[in-house]
Amino acid sequence: MNRFASLALVLSLSLIGASAAPETYTPDLAHSTVAFKVKHLGISTVTGQFKDYTGKVLFNKEEPVKSSVEIVVKTTSVDTANAKRDEHLRKTDFFDVAKYPTMSFKSTAVKKIDDTTYEVTGDFTLLAVTKPLTIQFTEVAFGKGMQGEDRAGGQTRFKIKRSDFGMNKMIGPVGDDIEIELSFEAIKSA
Repeated sequence: MNRFASLALVLSLSLIGASAAPETYTPDLAHSTVAFKVKHLGISTVTGQFKDYTGKVLFNKEEPVKSSVEIVVKTTSVDTANAKRDEHLRKTDFFDVAKYPTMSFKSTAVKKIDDTTYEVTGDFTLLAVTKPLTIQFTEVAFGKGMQGEDRAGGQTRFKIKRSDFGMNKMIGPVGDDIEIELSFEAIKSA
Protein backbone atom coordinates (compact mmCIF):
# COMPACT_ATOMS: atom_id res chain seq x y z
CA MET A 1 0.00 0.00 0.00
CA ASN A 2 1.48 3.36 -0.94
CA ARG A 3 1.73 6.34 1.43
CA PHE A 4 -1.31 8.13 0.03
CA ALA A 5 -3.51 5.07 0.36
CA SER A 6 -2.27 4.56 3.93
CA LEU A 7 -2.92 8.21 4.78
CA ALA A 8 -6.42 8.04 3.25
CA LEU A 9 -7.18 4.91 5.29
CA VAL A 10 -5.98 6.55 8.53
CA LEU A 11 -8.02 9.71 7.82
CA SER A 12 -11.12 7.65 6.99
CA LEU A 13 -10.83 5.66 10.20
CA SER A 14 -10.28 8.80 12.28
CA LEU A 15 -13.35 10.45 10.71
CA ILE A 16 -15.47 7.38 11.42
CA GLY A 17 -14.24 7.39 15.02
CA ALA A 18 -14.94 11.12 15.36
CA SER A 19 -18.49 10.84 14.05
CA ALA A 20 -19.26 8.10 16.58
CA ALA A 21 -17.95 10.10 19.55
CA PRO A 22 -20.54 10.76 22.26
CA GLU A 23 -21.77 14.29 22.87
CA THR A 24 -21.93 15.57 26.46
CA TYR A 25 -25.07 17.28 27.74
CA THR A 26 -25.73 18.82 31.18
CA PRO A 27 -29.19 19.67 32.54
CA ASP A 28 -30.50 23.21 32.30
CA LEU A 29 -32.02 23.48 35.80
CA ALA A 30 -34.30 26.34 34.74
CA HIS A 31 -36.00 24.07 32.19
CA SER A 32 -35.82 20.70 33.94
CA THR A 33 -37.74 19.06 36.78
CA VAL A 34 -37.17 16.19 39.21
CA ALA A 35 -40.65 15.69 40.69
CA PHE A 36 -42.57 13.09 42.69
CA LYS A 37 -46.09 12.20 43.80
CA VAL A 38 -47.24 10.20 46.83
CA LYS A 39 -50.63 9.42 48.33
CA HIS A 40 -51.51 10.89 51.73
CA LEU A 41 -54.03 8.94 53.85
CA GLY A 42 -55.18 7.31 50.63
CA ILE A 43 -57.18 10.49 50.01
CA SER A 44 -55.03 13.10 48.33
CA THR A 45 -51.82 13.20 46.34
CA VAL A 46 -48.91 15.26 47.60
CA THR A 47 -46.53 16.52 44.94
CA GLY A 48 -42.99 17.76 45.37
CA GLN A 49 -39.72 18.25 43.64
CA PHE A 50 -35.99 18.37 44.20
CA LYS A 51 -34.51 21.70 43.22
CA ASP A 52 -30.80 20.88 43.38
CA TYR A 53 -29.25 18.18 41.23
CA THR A 54 -26.51 17.56 38.74
CA GLY A 55 -26.35 15.29 35.77
CA LYS A 56 -24.50 14.32 32.68
CA VAL A 57 -25.64 12.56 29.54
CA LEU A 58 -23.13 11.17 27.08
CA PHE A 59 -25.17 10.62 23.94
CA ASN A 60 -23.91 8.75 20.91
CA LYS A 61 -26.39 9.21 18.04
CA GLU A 62 -24.74 6.63 15.78
CA GLU A 63 -24.38 3.99 18.50
CA PRO A 64 -26.91 4.65 21.31
CA VAL A 65 -25.65 1.61 23.23
CA LYS A 66 -22.48 3.64 23.88
CA SER A 67 -24.53 6.38 25.59
CA SER A 68 -24.81 6.89 29.35
CA VAL A 69 -26.83 8.86 31.89
CA GLU A 70 -25.92 9.93 35.43
CA ILE A 71 -28.06 12.01 37.79
CA VAL A 72 -27.23 12.97 41.40
CA VAL A 73 -29.99 14.64 43.43
CA LYS A 74 -29.35 16.52 46.68
CA THR A 75 -32.03 15.23 49.03
CA THR A 76 -31.90 18.34 51.20
CA SER A 77 -33.46 20.23 48.26
CA VAL A 78 -36.82 18.46 48.65
CA ASP A 79 -39.67 20.96 48.26
CA THR A 80 -43.38 20.20 48.70
CA ALA A 81 -44.40 23.86 49.19
CA ASN A 82 -44.83 23.20 52.93
CA ALA A 83 -41.81 24.07 55.12
CA LYS A 84 -42.88 21.92 58.10
CA ARG A 85 -43.45 18.85 55.92
CA ASP A 86 -40.17 19.45 54.07
CA GLU A 87 -38.25 19.52 57.38
CA HIS A 88 -39.89 16.20 58.36
CA LEU A 89 -38.95 14.69 55.00
CA ARG A 90 -35.30 15.66 55.62
CA LYS A 91 -35.21 13.80 58.96
CA THR A 92 -34.55 10.11 59.71
CA ASP A 93 -38.16 9.04 59.04
CA PHE A 94 -37.66 9.71 55.34
CA PHE A 95 -34.55 10.99 53.51
CA ASP A 96 -32.19 11.29 56.52
CA VAL A 97 -30.26 14.00 54.66
CA ALA A 98 -27.57 14.30 57.33
CA LYS A 99 -26.53 10.70 56.66
CA TYR A 100 -27.59 10.37 53.00
CA PRO A 101 -27.23 13.77 51.29
CA THR A 102 -27.82 12.41 47.78
CA MET A 103 -29.74 9.86 45.77
CA SER A 104 -28.62 8.88 42.30
CA PHE A 105 -29.19 7.02 39.06
CA LYS A 106 -26.35 5.73 36.91
CA SER A 107 -27.07 3.91 33.69
CA THR A 108 -25.62 0.52 32.79
CA ALA A 109 -27.27 0.20 29.35
CA VAL A 110 -29.04 2.39 26.79
CA LYS A 111 -31.19 1.00 23.98
CA LYS A 112 -32.91 2.92 21.20
CA ILE A 113 -36.56 1.94 20.83
CA ASP A 114 -37.46 4.46 18.10
CA ASP A 115 -36.49 8.01 17.07
CA THR A 116 -37.97 9.58 20.23
CA THR A 117 -37.81 6.75 22.80
CA TYR A 118 -34.84 5.19 24.57
CA GLU A 119 -34.83 2.44 27.20
CA VAL A 120 -32.31 3.16 29.95
CA THR A 121 -31.30 0.54 32.50
CA GLY A 122 -29.24 1.46 35.50
CA ASP A 123 -28.74 1.52 39.26
CA PHE A 124 -30.96 3.71 41.44
CA THR A 125 -29.54 4.46 44.90
CA LEU A 126 -31.58 5.84 47.80
CA LEU A 127 -30.58 5.66 51.48
CA ALA A 128 -27.45 3.71 50.43
CA VAL A 129 -29.62 0.92 48.95
CA THR A 130 -29.02 0.30 45.25
CA LYS A 131 -31.57 -1.46 43.04
CA PRO A 132 -31.67 -2.01 39.27
CA LEU A 133 -34.17 0.13 37.41
CA THR A 134 -35.25 0.24 33.77
CA ILE A 135 -37.04 3.33 32.51
CA GLN A 136 -38.07 4.74 29.16
CA PHE A 137 -37.10 8.26 28.16
CA THR A 138 -39.77 9.48 25.77
CA GLU A 139 -40.29 12.53 23.61
CA VAL A 140 -36.52 12.75 23.12
CA ALA A 141 -35.81 15.72 20.89
CA PHE A 142 -32.92 17.92 19.76
CA GLY A 143 -32.88 21.58 18.83
CA LYS A 144 -31.28 24.99 19.18
CA GLY A 145 -31.59 27.28 22.19
CA MET A 146 -32.19 31.02 22.16
CA GLN A 147 -28.44 31.68 21.85
CA GLY A 148 -27.93 29.06 19.13
CA GLU A 149 -26.61 26.43 21.53
CA ASP A 150 -27.40 22.74 20.95
CA ARG A 151 -30.03 21.34 23.30
CA ALA A 152 -31.62 17.95 23.90
CA GLY A 153 -34.43 16.81 26.12
CA GLY A 154 -36.86 14.13 27.10
CA GLN A 155 -38.90 12.83 29.96
CA THR A 156 -39.63 9.72 31.95
CA ARG A 157 -42.19 8.65 34.50
CA PHE A 158 -41.82 5.57 36.70
CA LYS A 159 -42.73 4.20 40.14
CA ILE A 160 -40.68 2.84 43.00
CA LYS A 161 -41.65 1.42 46.38
CA ARG A 162 -39.92 3.46 49.05
CA SER A 163 -39.91 0.45 51.38
CA ASP A 164 -37.62 -1.35 48.88
CA PHE A 165 -34.98 1.22 49.85
CA GLY A 166 -35.52 1.03 53.62
CA MET A 167 -37.80 4.08 53.84
CA ASN A 168 -40.33 2.24 56.02
CA LYS A 169 -41.70 4.90 58.38
CA MET A 170 -45.35 5.93 58.23
CA ILE A 171 -46.33 3.48 55.47
CA GLY A 172 -50.10 3.60 55.44
CA PRO A 173 -50.65 7.27 56.19
CA VAL A 174 -48.01 8.02 53.55
CA GLY A 175 -48.06 5.81 50.47
CA ASP A 176 -45.37 3.26 49.71
CA ASP A 177 -45.62 3.80 45.95
CA ILE A 178 -43.79 6.90 44.76
CA GLU A 179 -44.30 8.16 41.23
CA ILE A 180 -41.22 9.95 39.93
CA GLU A 181 -41.20 12.21 36.90
CA LEU A 182 -38.05 13.57 35.30
CA SER A 183 -38.30 16.15 32.56
CA PHE A 184 -34.96 17.31 31.23
CA GLU A 185 -33.70 19.93 28.86
CA ALA A 186 -29.94 19.76 28.59
CA ILE A 187 -27.25 21.86 26.95
CA LYS A 188 -24.47 20.35 24.86
CA SER A 189 -21.03 21.05 26.29
CA ALA A 190 -18.50 22.64 23.99
